[in-house]
Amino acid sequence: MNSTKLKPLQSLLDRLGLDEIPMGVFYTDTKPSEALTPKPNDLPTRDKEMQNAINWENVFGNFSCVIGHIWRARKKKVPAVFDAEHFGCPGGAFWLGFMKPQTETIVHYVSSGVPGQMEGERYCESPDEMRRIFQEIDPPEARGTYCVVKSLDLFTEDETPDVVAFFARPESLSGLHQLASFVTNDVQVVTSPWGAACTGLVTWPYKYLNEGRNNAVVGGWDPSARKFFKTDELSFAVPFGMFRKMLDCADASFLTTPTWGLVKKKIARSRKAWGEAE
Repeated sequence: MNSTKLKPLQSLLDRLGLDEIPMGVFYTDTKPSEALTPKPNDLPTRDKEMQNAINWENVFGNFSCVIGHIWRARKKKVPAVFDAEHFGCPGGAFWLGFMKPQTETIVHYVSSGVPGQMEGERYCESPDEMRRIFQEIDPPEARGTYCVVKSLDLFTEDETPDVVAFFARPESLSGLHQLASFVTNDVQVVTSPWGAACTGLVTWPYKYLNEGRNNAVVGGWDPSARKFFKTDELSFAVPFGMFRKMLDCADASFLTTPTWGLVKKKIARSRKAWGEAE
């Protein structure tokens, strides 16, 4: 990424009361070096399941959450990388576009489980509804061998993200929400659909991109992944084009008004409460 594209970023972060550079998401056929990645695992596809050829003990034994890797990448300032052999969990493999349809085992696991065999997560009332929801979302196929998530300041001159993801608490999030509307003049530009935490960062943003829709996505609601967010923190993912407009237009927006100045005082109080104030 050309460094000049990031020059206004620090100003935007300061206005929003954020101290973390957002993450960029993209697919590539070149594996980054010095990256965090899940342990290798055999992709648990529906075809293998129908042949009873999945070792579920190994799959769940090597389980690791996509958001967990991204959380560690945020803290260590290194890329998080996923592919069809390093996907972390069966849900992540599905949501990041490395396989579909989802297996019946996971359909039951995310919903009601299997009595006497497997406790369900109960994120959907029944396997039938869960199956329908998976088909409705229909995650886009991975655009490359590797899905890479890394801080924007780690991008090289020839790399550009497809999606930019902020992590913010509600006061700062209100600024991102309003700024997305400001730069698009679209009252429905921000969506918050159902899904795992990685669905809000990758699946829905790429689905909207593939459909030609210019949408921002609020995510991080998944209870199973909340341990990989700061307390009260959510994600806010936008297409790179919208991000560029946010950088260009921030100085002409509400972020320069006394009204936002009052919000920034609340942001300062929040940061002090969580021990993050300088």
